Amino acid sequence: MQEQIQRIHVQLVDEEGIDALFLSGSFGNDMQDAYSDIDFVLVAGEGPTDRIAGLWKDALLQIGEIVLWWDRKPIPSLINAVMADWLRLDVLILKPDQLGHQTQDKLKPLFDHADHYGRMSKTAVAGPPLTLHQVQGFIRIMGLLPVALGRDDPINGVTGVSHLRNALIDLMIAQTDAPHRGGALHLSRLITDAQKAELRALPPLVPERQAVIDAHLAYAVAYLPRARRMAAALGIAWPDRFEQAMWTRLKMALDIEKPAALD
Repeated sequence: MQEQIQRIHVQLVDEEGIDALFLSGSFGNDMQDAYSDIDFVLVAGEGPTDRIAGLWKDALLQIGEIVLWWDRKPIPSLINAVMADWLRLDVLILKPDQLGHQTQDKLKPLFDHADHYGRMSKTAVAGPPLTLHQVQGFIRIMGLLPVALGRDDPINGVTGVSHLRNALIDLMIAQTDAPHRGGALHLSRLITDAQKAELRALPPLVPERQAVIDAHLAYAVAYLPRARRMAAALGIAWPDRFEQAMWTRLKMALDIEKPAALD
């Protein structure tokens, strides 16, 4: 992939109006592997205009056939492309005054005529590893279980389990506090072996009534205690009344008892 990166670099380095081209994502922090896509940040004074998008497309055509081209949709400054050999290339096209959220630890300059990199912060300011909204979101999904089962729709119940699983994985990642998270497909490097074993032991996503109930309860047991501990450490007031109302709702609607492990 280094050859393709170099050819794109050479194609764009002298183009009028393009200030800089950076590698981002896993290539930007040297965490790439043979399965990584290639993410770029391109800086142009005019921003993501048709002209700049055309120059980017011409550069990609120098390395092969484009079989997928998502042109500034749904994000007006992002272009996604897939080549015939399934190489995936994404570019975020920004004006210089839109670089405020970019940091040196997430980028690698290919060329930078205006020294934008030198004016960036070295690292991003990390947000809180857990928020009250995230906790409330988990409890809310739990409380929607009677809707799916009341409508005899266990398939939708599986969708709820998927949301709970994603919330648990996000919480596990926050616990490990990995310095470079990479993309969405890098989970194996972000959580511990013990966490992986815990995820593997959770019930599978099966669209049957009892299986959906069992999965919801298993994820509640896995998520709520660790979230409560993290919330206490962060000084976040736990939404006790909301959680209590959720368990009351499950008892009244589905005769589901709060698991003893949560008492």
